[in-house]
Amino acid sequence: MLVAFAAGLALFFYIRSGRGVVTVGAAKVERHNLASEKSTNGRVVPLQDFQAHAPMPGVVEKIEVHLGQAVQNNQELLQMDDSQARKDLAAAQASLASSLATLQAMQQGGTQDERLAQTAELDNAKIQVAQDTTALAALQALQAKGAASANEVALAQQHLNAAQEHVRQLQARRTARYSSDDLTAQKAQVAQAKAAVDAAQIAYDGVNIHSPFAGTVYAIPVTQYEFVAAGETLVQVADLNKLRIKAYFDEPDIGLLKAGQPVTIKWDAKPDHLWHGHVIQAPTTIIAYGGTRNVGECLISVDDAKSDLLPNTTVTVTVTELQHTDVLSLPREALHTIGNSDFVYKIVDNTLVRTPIQVGLTNLTRFEILGGLNEGDVVALGATTEADLGDGLRVKVQP
Repeated sequence: MLVAFAAGLALFFYIRSGRGVVTVGAAKVERHNLASEKSTNGRVVPLQDFQAHAPMPGVVEKIEVHLGQAVQNNQELLQMDDSQARKDLAAAQASLASSLATLQAMQQGGTQDERLAQTAELDNAKIQVAQDTTALAALQALQAKGAASANEVALAQQHLNAAQEHVRQLQARRTARYSSDDLTAQKAQVAQAKAAVDAAQIAYDGVNIHSPFAGTVYAIPVTQYEFVAAGETLVQVADLNKLRIKAYFDEPDIGLLKAGQPVTIKWDAKPDHLWHGHVIQAPTTIIAYGGTRNVGECLISVDDAKSDLLPNTTVTVTVTELQHTDVLSLPREALHTIGNSDFVYKIVDNTLVRTPIQVGLTNLTRFEILGGLNEGDVVALGATTEADLGDGLRVKVQP
């Protein structure tokens, strides 16, 4: 007991002599504007984006623009060799003309040659009816005088009936040669031929590429005289003043995201430039991204884009989720937490005093003080040596 008392007494006089004083960094409780931020990667997406594709296999005949060029609405961008397109269009138009002519002929009962032949045949049949009618009348007159038999009259009547039936058949064929099913089938062929002409016309028009709006050429993945396959991308144009960003936040970070929050945007290609925007739409669902992350997709506007941010580039976005202005705060190094209790070591008369506090908004560098300290209080940050801080420890503030 006496040994312990003597050791404690020696330590007391050692500290009082100043040789046991620990040098610490310190900070005053000051007012600051604090913000809670979340950062992640995103991809730039233009609101107006035109990607021209080759309508058919062919050769790039001429490129009228260059990368970064501003273009007007309907300005020509690129030309492809149109020989095959012209050939296909002509063939489709010829097929349509043939189908229409066939339909018209069917609706009129046949071609002109066929109609002339039918008319001649009908006229001959009518002449035959007239002749058979005269012959029958003559025989009937002779029969009345006993100069002709009943069989002769009956045979003449049969010839007349056959001639009249032939006339009726020719007249019916002339007015209804084709059935409704025949006409329906031919109309379907006409419709198919028209669709083929429309497709060929679109392909022909597509060999000369024009911009559908005013914008900037941001990609030309082909070269002049290069052969390209059907569907291959030829040129891309976007309005670089109207951009959005699809940003992907990890699942634990999306809880505080909401529309309207301010955003800063950085692009590694221009490290000295900063863009600004705001959250348009917070994540509404969780998706798999990159095979290893579960993320929420967030839509962000670019409010100050001036043709200086390119589509499809990867950027870093930082969303300010919360912001508190003019609040008491300290550097993060001053905060100590045990369990659910937060405290700091306030410096009073060169002595550390463990002081419980209430903490508000916290970011990577500072934290907000809701209670337990006053503006101007001095708080220890940490020892300049490996010494541990503790309640009652004598300290000297590092200059």
